Amino acid sequence: MSDRTTEPDEDDRNILRELQKDATRSLERIATLVGLSKTTVWNRVQKLIQNGTILRQAAVLDPARIGLKETFFVSIRTSRHDSEWLEEFRAVIEDMPEVTEAHRLAGTLDYLLKVQVPSTEAFDTFYKTLVSRVSIYDVSSSLSMEELKHALDLPL
Repeated sequence: MSDRTTEPDEDDRNILRELQKDATRSLERIATLVGLSKTTVWNRVQKLIQNGTILRQAAVLDPARIGLKETFFVSIRTSRHDSEWLEEFRAVIEDMPEVTEAHRLAGTLDYLLKVQVPSTEAFDTFYKTLVSRVSIYDVSSSLSMEELKHALDLPL
């Protein structure tokens, strides 16, 4: 595994599986779990970081426990598909911390945003701010009633 174009081998995948479960574990513990030496695991993790396979390590928070009790999905259609509009849109959503995910789509919808807020009132404020800052042809939103699955581990 020497560069960005080379896919991880089975040892790398085993390390990545363990890191996805709990990146706070010691390298020694991970080495034991994957059957490699601590030095080998450290070297492989460094390569995975350097080649961009591991983007970052972070704490995963419970949104409800920090006051973000509502999740909305915002569907957007635009009549503009030029790079200038896209850069303007990207800047607006980057500046709005309530947007925790944003996807450009193929199909009838152009963009889908995941928005996490404390309340429907906070969502209304978010919505008004969004549509005042960027030109959008059509916007609709849906409140998530229940999260059925939230996986952070990518299938390896």
